[in-house]
Amino acid sequence: MDFSDPHIPIDEMYAYTEYDENDDKATYSSGRTLATSITRYRYENGRRYHAFRDGEYYQPNDAQHSSYELIVHHLWLLTLEDKLFVAPLQNPKRILDIGTGTGLWAADIADFFPEAEVTGTDLSPTQVTGAPYNVRFEIDDCCSEWTYPENSFDFVHMRGLTGSIGDWGYLYEQAFKHIQPGGYLEHLEFGIYTSASPDSNNPADVLYRRLSDLICEAGDKMGKEFRVAERIADRMRRAGFVDVVEKKFIWPIGPWSSDTKLKEIGRWNQRNWEEGLEGWVMALYTRMLGWSGTDVRDFVEDMKKVVRDRSQHFWHEVRVVYGRKPA
Repeated sequence: MDFSDPHIPIDEMYAYTEYDENDDKATYSSGRTLATSITRYRYENGRRYHAFRDGEYYQPNDAQHSSYELIVHHLWLLTLEDKLFVAPLQNPKRILDIGTGTGLWAADIADFFPEAEVTGTDLSPTQVTGAPYNVRFEIDDCCSEWTYPENSFDFVHMRGLTGSIGDWGYLYEQAFKHIQPGGYLEHLEFGIYTSASPDSNNPADVLYRRLSDLICEAGDKMGKEFRVAERIADRMRRAGFVDVVEKKFIWPIGPWSSDTKLKEIGRWNQRNWEEGLEGWVMALYTRMLGWSGTDVRDFVEDMKKVVRDRSQHFWHEVRVVYGRKPA
């Protein structure tokens, strides 16, 4: 369902029940073992970060973050109704997954297209083990010049790169250059700012907005943009892609909607926020804004209280955009 209309039906009973952190817990497992043979990393404030191109990416690469990536992957599957892509692909032979992380999407797309050659690139060597035979993981920086042959990929996939790229125009140009005529680029991102249903209390909005403002401030200082989702379509067109299609979806923060699908997405998105918050802001606030690790953890705990507050009905937008390289 494409939720272009931001009106979300509310489950009135949800707000009048006391919060229990076990209420909305669910489990999700890919059935794969995460790689543990990491030999180069940076420890900081109790979290582990990549060593290759140290400092270029702000989120950790430790086991806690790998578990968080499982949640995000499942959220996207829920949103897209178990689809791994929305572009009209037909038997792609070469697929590139930029910023593959633990490689869950790359492994799944390799299963879906067993005849395709799938490559996943990332700054960290934390990809799943036991991946299909037709997927290969490489340590690479997508912001550098790509070394693949031109016109070589049928499909390039990017997801969750907000705050990671210094020059988006150059990245799209590289993708356009290396996608073969008729091939597709698909890019999925989340909106950095939240919105609230009219019945939510204003004090919570202050904290949500402060979180987003500080993230954007830190991003400006390190030269990485966080307000990305709403600019994808225009940037694709400027790079030369045609037939650009943009789909907008809503992720409630918490299972407060009476809509069955949105309730399930909200349940998982609440876990997304609870599991991901510290990783989202720890390096940004300490490296760029001068906060201490203790200050960040106190802020995170305050945010989690708002995230769990059943009287608050907040949501944020996510977008899926794809475009075709003309023949």
